Amino acid sequence: MFALCDKILGKNILKPNRKLFSSYTFTCFDEIKNVPEADWTKALKNKNVFLSHSYLSVLHKEKNEHFRFRYVIIYNRKNPIGVVYFQINDFPASLFGELIEKQITELKSKRASVFQRYIDHNEDETIMRLVTCGNNFISGEHGFYIDVNSKKTTFKLVEGVIDCVSRAEKLRGKISAILVKDFYEEGFGDKDCWYCTRFKHFNVEPNMIIDLPKGISNLTDYINCFSKKYRNRAKGILKASASLTKKRLSNEEVSFYKETMHALYTQVFNQAKFKLAHLSSNYFEDVVKANTNSFYVDAWFLEDKMLSFACGFCLENEVEAHYIGFDYAHNKEFELYQTILYSFIEQAILMHKAKINLGRTASEIKTTVGAKPHELLCYIKPQNTVSKLILKPFMQFLQPTEWIPRNPFKEEA
Repeated sequence: MFALCDKILGKNILKPNRKLFSSYTFTCFDEIKNVPEADWTKALKNKNVFLSHSYLSVLHKEKNEHFRFRYVIIYNRKNPIGVVYFQINDFPASLFGELIEKQITELKSKRASVFQRYIDHNEDETIMRLVTCGNNFISGEHGFYIDVNSKKTTFKLVEGVIDCVSRAEKLRGKISAILVKDFYEEGFGDKDCWYCTRFKHFNVEPNMIIDLPKGISNLTDYINCFSKKYRNRAKGILKASASLTKKRLSNEEVSFYKETMHALYTQVFNQAKFKLAHLSSNYFEDVVKANTNSFYVDAWFLEDKMLSFACGFCLENEVEAHYIGFDYAHNKEFELYQTILYSFIEQAILMHKAKINLGRTASEIKTTVGAKPHELLCYIKPQNTVSKLILKPFMQFLQPTEWIPRNPFKEEA
């Protein structure tokens, strides 16, 4: 792709102070415990909680033989000025069986048929390695932060690191594709930055974001901004869940309820279109311990039984919705999911934040509570014949589904 770094031999990717260009160097780590926290934190400048050393230390516990991480610090004359984060996923053939099955009638090639037979006979064998610059657990721009004045220099640095890390991983096993995610088009997702790199861009489900109107002091004020139809709908939702007890969980209670929370989270996970990474039962306990000042967990109970929970981060200017879980058997009766959405709005109002990032999925429902879509782009580059074959159906599978945007707010006169 480009020649910005030294020739890689064996495990030399972990050699410190690898040269990029000019006075820029980088060092790559495969274990978070080996990352110099002071350098990482100095480079990040508290700009992204999901790239913080504390959060990535929690996420590193999710590592297994099929899922691992790389951490890169970029230096300018030995001064740490940037970080880049990678996740490496090995996928079994069975994961792509459904994708190919849906596309097989369209592909109709001898190569596709051979690949279909291969999947049928090798369901548990790894056939695809995906190197991701970014975080597959969450949506948003969480792959890197670099403190330089030029967008062109930023791109060149990231491009160089991606090339070095991906070529190193290729020595340990065939890379099938390199994925760089997720970008807003007006920012680093600008297609002009990627035009010469042979990466292909595709849209994924948009981030759904609420910008709170000025002068809102409580949830009732917010709902009163709605038209009559949506105001009545909101009141009905809150009435349906009024018999439940809502509780902000302490660290100890998160530990106590972690298995219940994991079971409720898994119900939601199982509904996902593409099941990439399933969190362990210790995740929420670990996050709340590592981020006690910004992370919170709310739960709703019917008597002593937890029916749902929602967790989020209170950041400088916004509330970031994180993971949720709820019992689908009781969802309709108690409007569990939409009650969770309104709880994020209420949290932002109480904390005097300007916006709520509700993440992607369920876009239409989120517009009924005032969210608007912000398009996200990903860039992907196939590395071998197999990945070229499945790239098109893979990208089509991840394309946003059609939905109808709603506007709950009163029409301006």
